[in-house]
Amino acid sequence: MARGHRRSAYGGELARLTAELIQDRRSLLRCMASLGIPVRRAKVHAARAAERAARLTQGGRTRRRSGVNTLVGLETLRLGVEGKALLWRSLLAVAVHDTRLRTDRLAALLERAGRQLTALDSLHARAASALLASRAPGRTAR
Repeated sequence: MARGHRRSAYGGELARLTAELIQDRRSLLRCMASLGIPVRRAKVHAARAAERAARLTQGGRTRRRSGVNTLVGLETLRLGVEGKALLWRSLLAVAVHDTRLRTDRLAALLERAGRQLTALDSLHARAASALLASRAPGRTAR
């Protein structure tokens, strides 16, 4: 999504969020390693395949970016960040009893997830407003 919007009004914010999400994934992998939880490669590959498939139409061509696709993409990102925030909250509760996890780091990750949710809500509001304005009476639909 960040690549598709790099020249749009959302590009800078999406690029920043992408960088943070990459850092968060690395943090999750470190938590898993410290707890002795292996990475399931099959699940990683399945998730990537599902993400790619979601961008394809029945004809095998990538969907054209539209206002509705932007809203759905932002909503999907928000769901992922909400899930991640719940994970950080759960791990923080476990960290109280498990010294393999750092409570300060998990608290910072939870706080960052909150900021990411706020940013996604703002982007969504802007995208919804732009979409509705483009479809207002007297304007042609895009």
